Amino acid sequence: MYAFLLSTAVIFVAELGDKSQLMAMTFATRYRARDVILGITAATAIVHLASVAIGALIGDAFAEHQHYITIVAGLAFLVFAAWTLRGDELTEDEAKKARNSRGMAIVAVGIAFFLAELGDKTMLATITLATQEGWLGTWIGSTLGMVAADALAIGVGALLGRNLPEKVIKYGAAALFAIFGIVLVLDGVVQL
Repeated sequence: MYAFLLSTAVIFVAELGDKSQLMAMTFATRYRARDVILGITAATAIVHLASVAIGALIGDAFAEHQHYITIVAGLAFLVFAAWTLRGDELTEDEAKKARNSRGMAIVAVGIAFFLAELGDKTMLATITLATQEGWLGTWIGSTLGMVAADALAIGVGALLGRNLPEKVIKYGAAALFAIFGIVLVLDGVVQL
């Protein structure tokens, strides 16, 4: 249960202000929100299943050196904080592709999100979490956290006409990543 709750919260925060949220809002202008959410859920479940498999293998392979993994995970979260401050933007070309996509909405959204998430900070954060926590809780929680953040973006975007308070989201998410990172680094150092 801890892995589920932790990964839900961490991935929700990681997704705030991410390019995927902008994609979700863009797709929601073309397709029904339900279809966008289903496409996001399918793509996220697949990407995050691969992520937790990678993280679990790393965690198991270096089980006796877990304190070093904890420190590296903390440093990774500090990098994610900096990455969040740098920000992600949806290019005009990416927005145009999302608006002009053809075919079944769920498939179009799913493929776009699958490709966008490969190597993204949410994928890397999921791998990082899975080195330390149970794979099933991490997988379900990370998938739920991402889908919830993207659903929030769709809803808030519709309500506010896409005038999201970007700076508040960016700085808040970066601060939470930094806090997670510092706590993990300190925990790893204490284990030495």
